Amino acid sequence: MTIRWQRLLVWFGLILACGSAQWATTVARSIEWNRFRGPNGSGVTTETDPLPRVFGLDTNLAWRTPVPPGYSSPVIDTDSIIITAFEGDQLLTLSLDRATGRERWRTELSPARREALDSRNHPAAPSPAVDADGNVFVFFGDFGLVSYDRNGVERWRLPLGPFSNVYGMGASPILAGDLVILSCDQQQDSYLLAVNSATGTVQWQVARPEAKSGHATPILHEPVEGPSQVLMAGSFMLIAYDVATGERLWWVGGLPFEMKSTPVLDGDLLFVHGFASPFNQPGEQLDVAPWLDAQHSHDADRDGLISREEFPHPQTRGYLPYLDLDGDGAMNEADWQYYRAAMASLNGMVAMRLGGNGEMTDENIVWRYHRTVPQLPSPLIYRDVLYMINDGGIATSFRPDTGEVIARARLRGAVDDYYASPIAGDGKLFFAGVSGRVIVVDANGHFDEVTVNDLAAPIYATPAIADGHLYVRTLDALWAFGAPD
Repeated sequence: MTIRWQRLLVWFGLILACGSAQWATTVARSIEWNRFRGPNGSGVTTETDPLPRVFGLDTNLAWRTPVPPGYSSPVIDTDSIIITAFEGDQLLTLSLDRATGRERWRTELSPARREALDSRNHPAAPSPAVDADGNVFVFFGDFGLVSYDRNGVERWRLPLGPFSNVYGMGASPILAGDLVILSCDQQQDSYLLAVNSATGTVQWQVARPEAKSGHATPILHEPVEGPSQVLMAGSFMLIAYDVATGERLWWVGGLPFEMKSTPVLDGDLLFVHGFASPFNQPGEQLDVAPWLDAQHSHDADRDGLISREEFPHPQTRGYLPYLDLDGDGAMNEADWQYYRAAMASLNGMVAMRLGGNGEMTDENIVWRYHRTVPQLPSPLIYRDVLYMINDGGIATSFRPDTGEVIARARLRGAVDDYYASPIAGDGKLFFAGVSGRVIVVDANGHFDEVTVNDLAAPIYATPAIADGHLYVRTLDALWAFGAPD
């Protein structure tokens, strides 16, 4: 071999070594988006890499990979992207190479049952979680919890259910140290579960009797003093649990009877919103009589129940499947008491302080807001501004400490339905609509400069951010977009 070729090979090797070192540095910090909505469910990346404003099939596209249908949001494991999906009778977990989009592995589960779902839900709705070692944790309502290693080899499985959630299950697992935390809210027998991440052994399980409907994913809180906490929003209240033991530490009431969005933190303030029904707006609430009065007036056949035909409020008759907790087709006393409490609750964005002992509603609530509140998309706080976008595409921004509205507008050129939650990075906000349009707005508290990127395929999953790339899952594909060099 000539000296010239030896020098070329050395030079080439140095380039590869430098490239590998740079890639290792890059992927090492990408584990932050390892759960639904990234760092502690905030939807905000801590990275400073430029993100694209304009993107599509012919613009700033790194790759596009067809994938089976699913609503779960992509999560990042260094050089991989993990999603779940559904194909025929199989529940799938897929790992895609983050640089190329190539499928690295997939696993299949054959569930023994198929639970009823609301038409807006999907068997692969909960998002995965990934730990620092690349172990993957997925939850399917039709099956339970399953863990795989970085290569897709099953580590353990924990069958759960069947569940009695009229929507189907939607909460995603999260990681807290060596525990996998999962909320299983349903119409009866709701609970919060902690599982050892190495073995799949249940460490603790606590009942949530007040929780009846919804699929919110919890977040974590590390107070200056005291134990690490799981913050769980559910029917009527937000509850803080001790991560290690599941003990209920403090709680704040005043939430609506259905909760689907994930709370967000900003210092010592927490922001959470919920929309249950139009009859939970201030001034629109129904006055529901006590059970004995209702039974006396409306139980025509005197069987001790109020049937659909005997139900006194035609405007809420369509809610009976959600209110009939035992699913027997009629309202008993427990169903009716829940109905009364549900109709008395209020939709709204709630800002609250953290901490305390026991009931902290009066002490902790800072402000409330009740207009154009989302049902599904979670709130976002970025660069000292709080944002929300409701299911119909009306966006609102607030000063988080006071609740003062900065701006409220329908995003121009982006009239749509919104299931995905907003995310943020590089001074930009990203809103993904069901029709396939991803809207980019400057993070200045206003909604004046709007860029619309049309991917022409439905979007239900919340996008992910890592290393200057935006990962968007449409119903038929996973897309990776990067800003130009």
